[in-house]
Amino acid sequence: MSQSVAALDAKLRQAVMFHQARRLAEAETIYRQILALRPEMAEIRLNCALAQMGQGKYGEAEQSLRQALAARPDLGKAHAHLGDVLSLQQKYAEAAESYSRAIKLSPGHVEAHNNLGNARLLLGDMERAANAYRAAIKLKPDFVQAHANLGQVYLRKSLFEEACDAFRRAIALAPSYVEAQNGLGNALLKLGAIEEAEEAFRTTIRYAPNNADAHVNLSALFFEQSRLPEAETAARKAVQLNAAQPEAHNALGNVLREQGRLAEAEAEYREALRLAPDYVEGYKHLAMALEEQGRLDEAFSLFGRHAQLAFASEQAPSTFPAHKLKHDEEQRAWLGRDAGFHLGDGSRIAGAAINPGNKVSEISALWRSAQPQIVVIDDLLTPEALEKLRRFCLDSTVWRQVYDGGYLGAFPEHGFAPPLLAQIAEELRTVYPAIIEDYPLLHFWAFKYDSSLNGIKKHADFAAVNVNFWITPDEANLDPDHGGLVVWDAAAPLDWNFAKYNAAEDDITAFLKAQDSKPVTIPYRANRAVIFDSDLFHETDVIAFKPGYENRRINVTLLFGRRQKQRNHGQ
Repeated sequence: MSQSVAALDAKLRQAVMFHQARRLAEAETIYRQILALRPEMAEIRLNCALAQMGQGKYGEAEQSLRQALAARPDLGKAHAHLGDVLSLQQKYAEAAESYSRAIKLSPGHVEAHNNLGNARLLLGDMERAANAYRAAIKLKPDFVQAHANLGQVYLRKSLFEEACDAFRRAIALAPSYVEAQNGLGNALLKLGAIEEAEEAFRTTIRYAPNNADAHVNLSALFFEQSRLPEAETAARKAVQLNAAQPEAHNALGNVLREQGRLAEAEAEYREALRLAPDYVEGYKHLAMALEEQGRLDEAFSLFGRHAQLAFASEQAPSTFPAHKLKHDEEQRAWLGRDAGFHLGDGSRIAGAAINPGNKVSEISALWRSAQPQIVVIDDLLTPEALEKLRRFCLDSTVWRQVYDGGYLGAFPEHGFAPPLLAQIAEELRTVYPAIIEDYPLLHFWAFKYDSSLNGIKKHADFAAVNVNFWITPDEANLDPDHGGLVVWDAAAPLDWNFAKYNAAEDDITAFLKAQDSKPVTIPYRANRAVIFDSDLFHETDVIAFKPGYENRRINVTLLFGRRQKQRNHGQ
């Protein structure tokens, strides 16, 4: 061996020794010295890149790997590590390409398949992510991370049973793998298996007491069960463990908001957004806290920001039910272009939005005396407000909640938060103080219907006062005696939870029969409002509207105040 070769070999051994000892800067220096003498050595460039990655020098590592691949395009390991460094720089599309090249050169590279899945997952490409994880599992059936990652895909696709199966396979291989335990808890929570979900989260915490995610999830579970003191304890523990985690502050904000501690909740949401300015859920929940404080302009602006972040770059899935696909196709034709994410003009108007010409005193007196507590107001909105709100609903791509009954929902977090609607809510309180009183606006939405399908089944809403009004022109309605709302003269029991009085139709029907409840049918009229005690059970009347996008029945609902307060008020 010549002296130069021996010296080079000694340098390489020293670099490897430093590398193994995690003395990465020293290892990198020696790798560079070797490359100055032998620039064609692609393997050394690869090692140099790994040392750079270990120091967080991702840009330099990427450059070193690209140089290695320029010399050796067939170096599969370099493609795989280039995928790693691109992922660390959040260049997920390029990372996926690099992992794919690595797999083409080395089909048995298990980690490359798994990492390809990770990149696809972060790109929102669920199907190809799942395929990559399945390929990794096929090569290595005991690959714990791939099973857990596949569970995450199923979770995001709302395939909760499949997610549970994947997480359980990971747990069977490694019971202490907290990501799988945590994921299992989330899937079980979505399935309503509360006790099992709680056990999964508590198991996560037993294995990893400092895992803030598990405490956040446990807080969410308690929150859904209205176990607010426990929810607050869990959320505060998460904040204590990781004060830089926006999800922890968001969870605490949710509990505080539900307890009516709105200023404290607002502070937590703002901290979450300070930590992560693009944290989507933070905008939604901060908006809800401001809304309940009556700060509607701020709230509605934040709902719009949430929708922009959540949907501006969204690719619409092709797996929507037929009635949703039909609606979207009609909307594209109406707009004359591919809609994408779009909000129409929903700004406030200069004049009145609520018609001041109605018999306000008579309507208010009827509200105080009516049994059941229902009033009907025709010509609720001024012509300008009605036309502008109608146009906003036609032009805006806010119809994102899909219901099996054949109708679509638009909620504030979808972008259904035009300032005009805030103006309507404010003027309702001003014009009809005997009805709205001092109740804050808590929830609002719009529904749009396919006349060939069914409307909303019997339910009650969690509020004090329900303001429901219709905005589609009368000429679209083929049956003037129907198409509106049916309200029963019986209120949901206060001990029923949200799920029961909103979805348990058999229980509701049995309750109404036992109460010998009578229905009140209010026919459809454009610009007609039905205002009633929100606890009263109600459902959509039979509907028959003309075909065509602009003829779809649209109703807008505003909910004011909390139901417990109203029921006590009426006693």
